[in-house]
Amino acid sequence: MKKPCTAKEGYDVYRWFLDAAERGNPYAQFNLGRMYKSGDGVARDESQAFDWMSKAAVQGLAYAQNQLGVMYYYGRGIDHSDDLATSWFRRAARQGDASAQQNLGQMYKKGRGVPQSDEVALACFCRAAEQGLPSAQTLVGEAYCNGYGVARNYPMALAWFRKAALQNDANAQLRLGLMYKHALGVARNEAQAVAWFRQAAAQEDPVAQRLVGVAYAEGLGVQRDLRRAFAWLLRAAEQEDADAQFNLGVMLATGNGVEQDDELALTWYRRAAEAGHALAQYNLGGLYARGRGVDRDERMALEWYRRAAEQGMPHAQFNVAVMYANGHGVDKDDELAAAWYRSAAEQGDASAQNNLGVMYANGVGVERDDLQAVDWYGKAAEQGHALAQFNLGGMYGSGRGVERDPAQSFMWLTLAAQAGDVAAVSNRRRMALVMTPQAIAAAQQLVRKWRDAHPPSCYVPHNRAVD
Repeated sequence: MKKPCTAKEGYDVYRWFLDAAERGNPYAQFNLGRMYKSGDGVARDESQAFDWMSKAAVQGLAYAQNQLGVMYYYGRGIDHSDDLATSWFRRAARQGDASAQQNLGQMYKKGRGVPQSDEVALACFCRAAEQGLPSAQTLVGEAYCNGYGVARNYPMALAWFRKAALQNDANAQLRLGLMYKHALGVARNEAQAVAWFRQAAAQEDPVAQRLVGVAYAEGLGVQRDLRRAFAWLLRAAEQEDADAQFNLGVMLATGNGVEQDDELALTWYRRAAEAGHALAQYNLGGLYARGRGVDRDERMALEWYRRAAEQGMPHAQFNVAVMYANGHGVDKDDELAAAWYRSAAEQGDASAQNNLGVMYANGVGVERDDLQAVDWYGKAAEQGHALAQFNLGGMYGSGRGVERDPAQSFMWLTLAAQAGDVAAVSNRRRMALVMTPQAIAAAQQLVRKWRDAHPPSCYVPHNRAVD
């Protein structure tokens, strides 16, 4: 085993490199720059690192030129400059330095210091990949997988990912696992996917750790084991993987495989929510709304629901609308309620469509408009929303926003009644007392036709919990 250098030995190495560097030796200048850059045997000093690296780079040492490009790229020891970073990467790449070729490709891929070009980026990556650089091989695989700079070709992507993965490149192992999981260029094989995820996870790749956890949670490619799932998700979550943090929150909130712990669920939901995870924001709002793991706080519930809603989540938009409509955690505001209902309704949320119809029917938050009310009730009713079916039946029965049609009214009330709406049961019974048997039979035929066209999976309850 190689023994670590003592402080004296480190200083002696530094003095040797310094003497040689001052005599103009480019390799000593490069190594001295690296020592200053990492603080190895000398106090870390990025300005000194830059000065010595520059001296070596000017003498044509490719390693130093690449490192100098990195320093300009990140603004370490010198002001950031994409143009100068690209210039030094190019000089090193021309000498065949694989890392510089990859870095130059990244500049073209991102359009930094040069015009953006996936084709030129891929050419640079290929030069580095052909020298055996695994990270470049992974980038070539990604280009083929996504069709960047070349026609999409899953078998070629698979081949490049495999080359890098066999060199223990964690990103390639992750991507290779995803190819097996999603059957891209290869037959779907969950066991192979998990095997590659596990190799990347062992290198502390948080996404791979999360995917191993999900595999154990769902029993995909491995035997279902919720405790192992929790352990892998925890490793990923501690590396700030927001999806893993969300999944931990779900397991803790539901007691799925672990002891239920609302307070700890709240902690993980919050970490994911603060990172912008919409589902975590929504669930965190739910914990505040119900007082689970924290004191009930409608204002905080609204705040987190609103954050998820602003990311376009329809259930969150519906909840925000409900809170504005009822003045929960905020001053009552029917116009804002209608606006949020509309956002959710336009994404197909049946409860929001029904509630927006109610607002048009009653002129609350919007101008009264029976045509709009019928339209929104109809959209929700077609999804099997029982309350919307009841409301639509009422509009057909009274001729509001639509021609009066007792058969249509009876049909919608029947559907709502069969879904358990008590008011629909009562109204349908009253209608039946004044309808002829022929009219009832015709309406029931409409019910059967609607049922045939709408499988049971379409039905949604009208009393969905605000979660």
